[in-house]
Amino acid sequence: MIVRDASDDDWPAIFPIFTEVVRAGETYTYPEGLDSAAARSLWMQPPPARTVVAVEGGRVLGSATTGPNRPGRGSHMATASFMVDAAARGRGVGRTLGAWVVRAARDGGYRGIQFNAVVETNTAAVHLWQSLGFVTVGTVPGAFRRPDGSYVGLHVMYLDLT
Repeated sequence: MIVRDASDDDWPAIFPIFTEVVRAGETYTYPEGLDSAAARSLWMQPPPARTVVAVEGGRVLGSATTGPNRPGRGSHMATASFMVDAAARGRGVGRTLGAWVVRAARDGGYRGIQFNAVVETNTAAVHLWQSLGFVTVGTVPGAFRRPDGSYVGLHVMYLDLT
């Protein structure tokens, strides 16, 4: 598996993954039913953001987008978002993308990585980020509405790169 910068030609492979993850409603606050152009504008942001894909055998297995967490005085902190094709889950795609983002943030001179909204019931992601050194610095209770109408917390997770 390789991780490389995403190109415009990758969007047709990323969009179904984006749609599938958003439709499941368990991990992102993105609205459902976005058309390709609207979804693309959220995921394939212009520099200084960067979007990458994890590819194996010519097939896009997942994607990550990363860049400054905030503009201006917050631009020394990175953030990232990740999506993995359901058929490729459990094969290390998320870990590969996560490790790539940590290296890229470190190489890019960021002082840390802040994830603003990790759904607390997304235990696979929470475990993965913890295994990469992230800590939960707080949880906003009830900040995420699940498809069944119940509310769960959103973790703010952080990795110090200094």
